[in-house]
Amino acid sequence: MSCLRVGVALSVTGRFARFGAQAAEGLHSWRELTDGVEVVVEDDESDPRTLRARLHGLAARCDLLLGPYSTLLARGAAEVASAEDLLIWNHGGSGDDVQAAAPGHVISVLSPTSRYAEPFVRHLADREEKVPLLLAQGRGRFARQVIAGAQRHAEHMGITTVRADAPFTRDRPWDLFTAGTFEEDVDTVTAARTAPGRPRIIGAVAAGVREFADAVPDSNGVLGVAQWFPGGHRRAEIGPSENDFLATFTRGTTPDYPAVQAAAAAALAVHCAEAAGSRDREALWAAATHLRTSTMFGDFAVAAEDGSQVGHRMTLVRWDEGRLGALESRPPKP
Repeated sequence: MSCLRVGVALSVTGRFARFGAQAAEGLHSWRELTDGVEVVVEDDESDPRTLRARLHGLAARCDLLLGPYSTLLARGAAEVASAEDLLIWNHGGSGDDVQAAAPGHVISVLSPTSRYAEPFVRHLADREEKVPLLLAQGRGRFARQVIAGAQRHAEHMGITTVRADAPFTRDRPWDLFTAGTFEEDVDTVTAARTAPGRPRIIGAVAAGVREFADAVPDSNGVLGVAQWFPGGHRRAEIGPSENDFLATFTRGTTPDYPAVQAAAAAALAVHCAEAAGSRDREALWAAATHLRTSTMFGDFAVAAEDGSQVGHRMTLVRWDEGRLGALESRPPKP
């Protein structure tokens, strides 16, 4: 197969630029390690209308399409894929509704939002004393899905949950998990750190990225969840190894997970195109849904009925003395 052109719309500017720019840098690093590919990145400006226009243009001149970063924009990308009979590799929209929105048209590589809190809840369940878990939900569907999943998993593990907006007496130990925008999580953690009767253990989705320590006065001991964290010793059956990617990463520093999940999506997309010997949507879908493999990002397997990710697992991380590290925890039960 001749040189493959991979097109992607990413938020290089706008509200999602913090992560969209990382994804773009990850793709450029992946291209340096991959022969016979070209990467075309266009700025969606963090705007759903702009995204639609960019995807339409990219589809006309690219062989493979990757979606945008953020569940909000990925939702729009799924609509475009379905309407225009395209196949889009979703590396940036974890919402459960997004992953299942367009069967036959969207392949997801990242864990869905309903499973974000699983490693944090398992960590609490492993402690000898179980205390109430306060769940703080930010605005939007992403936050609702994360917190709903956290509540289901906690109750399954025998942990009592309380919503942050419900009456709650904090005269005994309690834990906290927050999911919202980056700014909402920062505000919630900051308030919890300074409030009387502060929580025993704090978990936040935002704590999974390195900018978190710069945004909160005290990050020490806060737990986060991440789609990926370096040093996991994952075997990459497809695409570059973690060591090669980290050595090539264009920023000269360790990337956060948006860069790695975008690069993994590109590697998987190219592999499926080569395996299928075609760029046809149905052939790519068949190749992807039959694949059980791994990349530097982790395990990959999707549900054949809708393309949602079922193989990948979240990683639990913790801040200690200004450094972010992965926590060892027992694997989930099958």
